[in-house]
Amino acid sequence: MRRGTVNRVLLGLVGLLLLVLGGAVLAVGLGAPPPHWWLHTGPHDVLLSNAERTRWRQAGWWWPTVIAALAVLVLLALWWLTAVLRRRRLTEVLVDTGDGEGALLRGRAMESALAAEAAHQQGVTHTETLLTGRRTTPAVRVWLQLEPDVDPGTALIDFTAEALTHARESAGLASLPAEVQLRAVKHRAERVT
Repeated sequence: MRRGTVNRVLLGLVGLLLLVLGGAVLAVGLGAPPPHWWLHTGPHDVLLSNAERTRWRQAGWWWPTVIAALAVLVLLALWWLTAVLRRRRLTEVLVDTGDGEGALLRGRAMESALAAEAAHQQGVTHTETLLTGRRTTPAVRVWLQLEPDVDPGTALIDFTAEALTHARESAGLASLPAEVQLRAVKHRAERVT
């Protein structure tokens, strides 16, 4: 859950930085007076002067290193883009209705039904669910927050026997693999008098 927030914040910061930098370059290129910290003096100034461009000509390692670093940067940006665009949440589940057609069950509906049933379980204070996988073979990730005095083994058995089994049977699935993470609610120490 936090990974999506971090990706959005990083993407927003990079986008804001590129927008400000591109806007400043455009403004100076259109004739606006450059700020005092600007690298170039005006719209007709070149990005790299002749001296800057030929300074490293004698070192045979300079340009291959620059090109390799830029290539690595482009590959990292493409990897990040594919990681951000890849869907982690399953949007729909194909339910076998027996007529050969099948029906589509919304993934969010299945997640919320599973979370609601798990929340009614004794000793569970908060639940989060995430449906992953393919629409014909879904899997589920579940986070259960337990009260401090609840046995985790019993809570897991109850979740598997009740909520997970009901979700699997109601969707007509042969199996519904689940990854369950259990956490206890933090509480203050009790005073003994």
